[in-house]
Amino acid sequence: MKPLLEHFDIDQAAIQRMVGDAVGGGDDGELFMEYRQSEGLVFDNGKLKSGGFSTDLGFGLRAINGETSAFAHSGEISQQALKRACEAVRTVHTGRSGQYSEAPGRTNRNLYGEENPLGSPDFEEKVKILEQIDSYARAKDERVRQVSASIAGNWQVVEILRADGHLVRDVRPLVRLNVSIVVGKGEQQETGSYGMGGRRGFGEFLAEESWKSAVDAALKQALVNLEAVPAPAGTFDVVLGPGWPGVMLHEAVGHGLEGDFNRKKTSAFAGLMGKQVAAKGVTVVDDGTINERRGSLSVDDEGTPTENTVLIENGILVGYMQDRQNARLMGMKPTGNGRRESYSHSPMPRMTNTYMLGGDMQPDEIITSVKNGIYAVAFGGGQVDITSGKFVFDCTEAYEIRNGKIESPLKGANLIGNGPEAMKRVSMIGNDMALDNGVGVCGKAGQGVPVGVGQPTLRMDQMTIGGTGV
Repeated sequence: MKPLLEHFDIDQAAIQRMVGDAVGGGDDGELFMEYRQSEGLVFDNGKLKSGGFSTDLGFGLRAINGETSAFAHSGEISQQALKRACEAVRTVHTGRSGQYSEAPGRTNRNLYGEENPLGSPDFEEKVKILEQIDSYARAKDERVRQVSASIAGNWQVVEILRADGHLVRDVRPLVRLNVSIVVGKGEQQETGSYGMGGRRGFGEFLAEESWKSAVDAALKQALVNLEAVPAPAGTFDVVLGPGWPGVMLHEAVGHGLEGDFNRKKTSAFAGLMGKQVAAKGVTVVDDGTINERRGSLSVDDEGTPTENTVLIENGILVGYMQDRQNARLMGMKPTGNGRRESYSHSPMPRMTNTYMLGGDMQPDEIITSVKNGIYAVAFGGGQVDITSGKFVFDCTEAYEIRNGKIESPLKGANLIGNGPEAMKRVSMIGNDMALDNGVGVCGKAGQGVPVGVGQPTLRMDQMTIGGTGV
């Protein structure tokens, strides 16, 4: 594909002069160009419910002066559109002369291939696979009442041009497969789901062995919930499973460690740098450098190479996730966490792949240590207040633990707590750290971006569980 800057139909030198004039008088800023192809198919209740393919091309121009930024964007790629955007953002530094920030370092690292994943397999083959998923799920158990399966992918090309001439290009594939199954017994119905994806082609995920394992996992969760009893309410020792339960860490702790919330002192972690904020042994990182992971980026959306950033080390707060603006205002360095949903959005500090490192305990040892508690394997929706750190998470698959053994499945369990306080209640850390299967989407300020989460098996002492059981 030709360079995106060529779509303006003016030479790069002219674009450079316009961007330099509009942005260079401030502290920072950039021209962000994006081309994106997106595809989505949904097979529901035995038929193809929707299928779509779209392309989008546009640019966003940002100028920054101190804490203030001006941003303009357009889906029209022309000299006139760029001129109007330059006039709009230039006002942020009218009458002022800032010191334009040094360009980010360069990297030759490429964490994913550049090949467009949307063409293989073709549309007809994808529909056929979705049909096979539906048939396989219904044949597995007579209690299956509804099957929903979806395939989604996009191919994104970005170019980031700074006022100093620094130019970065990144090509990003992203694919995902999801299966959701409803089972029933009489008037009772329960749902199970499973998804997987990453920054590579569809091949591995649409192989028969892979989609069958996805169906089996979704069906297992649904059937477990069909036999589940109402969860008790009260205070219990809680064991969290590895992998996807790390979404609690992402929401209750990760957002609170983003630079903007700490600069504005609206995070529960504000002012705690160097302090003990979690139990000893707890180490949390944000790592955007893992090959082909959903949350990984070779460079962020400001052109900064991503990093493996240690946030909490052995329980001590040692770092924040930073974009360029907040890093400069806080006297810190950018960490490659400046992210945006698209060209029509301004970047902000966001997570990539956020997870807790493993410990030295066997998972079975952690289970057997609990006399009366809850084993949470999967989470659904949740709510978090960044300022207070308070959270509530729905457990979509959970079990009772009695005398060190996993017993009855539970439904209606909610994990309730406070992020910083919950981290201090971690008493045992498993050696089975796992990342999720590649389905995370993070929302912040109306923008959604793909992310990864993860953790090992954890024991958290005396957590509050909301439930409906007696």
